[in-house]
Order: sequence, then C-alpha cells, then structure tokens
Amino acid sequence: MTVRCKSKSAQQGIALIIVMIVIVVLAVLAGGFAYSMKVETRLARNTSFDPDLESLGRSGVEHARWVLAEQLRDPDPKQRAYTGRQQKWAGGPANTNEPLVYVERTVELEPGKIFSWDAFDMESKFNLSNIRDERFSPVLQRALEMIGADGVQVTDIVESYLDWVDPDDNKRTQGAETDFYLNLNPAAPYVAKNGLMDDVSELLLIRGMTPEIYFGAKRVGTMPRFGGIKKSAPLGQAPSPSGGVDVGLMDLFTTISGAGMAVNVHTASAEVLQLIPGMDAALAQSIVETREIEPFLRPGELINVPGMTPELLNVLQRYLVLNSSIFQVVVEARIGDQKRWYEAMIHRRNVNEVIVLYFRVL
Repeated sequence: MTVRCKSKSAQQGIALIIVMIVIVVLAVLAGGFAYSMKVETRLARNTSFDPDLESLGRSGVEHARWVLAEQLRDPDPKQRAYTGRQQKWAGGPANTNEPLVYVERTVELEPGKIFSWDAFDMESKFNLSNIRDERFSPVLQRALEMIGADGVQVTDIVESYLDWVDPDDNKRTQGAETDFYLNLNPAAPYVAKNGLMDDVSELLLIRGMTPEIYFGAKRVGTMPRFGGIKKSAPLGQAPSPSGGVDVGLMDLFTTISGAGMAVNVHTASAEVLQLIPGMDAALAQSIVETREIEPFLRPGELINVPGMTPELLNVLQRYLVLNSSIFQVVVEARIGDQKRWYEAMIHRRNVNEVIVLYFRVL
C-alpha cells in the first residue's frame, strides 16, 4: 500500500513538471509571437510615416532655399557683398531684410510635424579635386601634418591618393594601385578609382588612411550622423592621446565647390586657411579674428589683417573669395518619435536661380 502511494505521488509530480514545462514553452512562444507582432506593427507604422517624413524633409530644403535667395535681397549692400557664417542663412544674428528677421531653424508645420535645418557652404573647404598631381599635393601633406599624422603615414597617404586619382596603374614608391586593393580584403575587393573622387569619403578607401585621420581623433566612436562645418579648434591645441587634434580630413576638404582652387575667406576655418600655399597659422588666425569684427567687402581689404603684406596678399588672392554658391542643407524631419535625416545640395547662382542639385535620405 505504501509503495502504491509513493508511485502515485511520483506520477503526479512528473505530470506536474510536464504541465509546467508545457506552460513555460507556451509562454515563450506567446511572448515571441507578441514581440514579433509588435515589431511588425512598428515597422508598418514607420513605413506609413515615410511619405510624410519625406514631405517634411523636402519642406525643410525649400525653406532653406528660400532663405538663401532672400539673403541676396538684403537692402544693405554690405550684406550682399559677402557670404558669412554670421548671416541669417547660417543661423547668425546679422542685419537682414524684414522677411528673414523671424526665420527659425526649427519649424512646426502643423501639430506634431516638425523639421529642423542647417546649411553649410562648400566653399568653406578646400576642393580636393584640385589636387591631381604633385603640384598641389603639398596641400594634402600640410593637412595630414596638421592633423598629427607621422611622416610615414603622410607619405603613404599622399602617394596612395595620387595613385587613386591618376589615370594609370603605375604605382608610386609608397602608393597603391588596383593590385593592392584587390588583396587588401579578399572578402570585399575593389579597384583603384583612376579618376577624381566623387565624394571626400572615398579617402577612407585609400592605403594608409585611418578613421582618426579622416574623422578626427577625438570624434572616432562618437561620429555624427551627418557631416557639416566644425567650428575651428584653437590653433596649437594639444594632441589627443591617439596623436591627432580635434579635426579630420572631412573638415578640411570637399569635392564640390564653386570657387575652384579658392575658399571663402569668411567661412573657412583657420585650419582650412592654413592649407593655402603661403598661409601660416598666425596669419590664418588673424584673418579669422579680423572677419569677426568686420567682414571683407573687397579682396583688397585683406591688407588690413595684422601680418598681411602687399606681396603676400598678391600671392594669396587667387585662393580667396568673398562669396559662396554651393550649399549643403541637412534637414531633420520629426513626426512624434519618428525621425529621418535628409540632405540636399543647393546651387545659388543668383537671387532668381537657387537650384536643388540633389535630395536624398541620410
């Protein structure tokens, strides 16, 4: 009798364990299904927002396009004589015509639908497309040295860049051509461009390049979703632990500019100005400090910069312009907790021709 009771009790215990296991399995399956449905619902909801978010993005671009056009209608001739970051298109408090007085960087079109925008002129950076051979490679060399690259890195990157953009497959001593890139990563081989770069990010593909050099040592690991114009870091800033300063090649170069070999003297950072042949760090900083007090309305006014001489001005003038015509516009569109980032490139030819060259999601 005792044996039967124990047997029956054991059977009941096993049955209870089996029931508990079944309940746990069913709970896991139900939870997985519920999570899957939640994800599917969220994806469907996100997809349903896409058209409205894109419309907001395009609205932001059109808003920036209008601001850029209106800036040229400013009744003050001084404001029309130059393009500077202290003007309203760049978020500055400069004197403006009446329509731009109340321009905001964040606009709510209707409740819950918001876009924020910013604009950056491409002439604030040196056009990388001008560096095609050894004649202007010292500009790239100067940039690398300023960032903190060592001598070997500088030579490797400069010669690899020249091999990348030249039309042949003849490798320089410390450069690289297609045979190197085909074997660099067998899982993702690629060939040398043998042509000018379409985007400055192509620098990341060339031999010797590192994220620290391209993005800036202090930015690696915290890189923004989109690029723009960084404020100039103080000259003589101490190197970061990884050996560079708080600036990268992406802050210094562009592949799109309406100024040819020149940069905008009002928007270029002190670091970009230092890339100009004949410009040193002290004179670059003097230009930045002088323009903050009073903009240059004519090229000849640069003679008022401390340290500038007529002979030096004659050399530098070919590399400096007062106005910009190509602008990158970045828009953040928000509907509730949904966000999208969009980018457009705008060509401002004159007050009546402000053209969107392209629009894309980031």
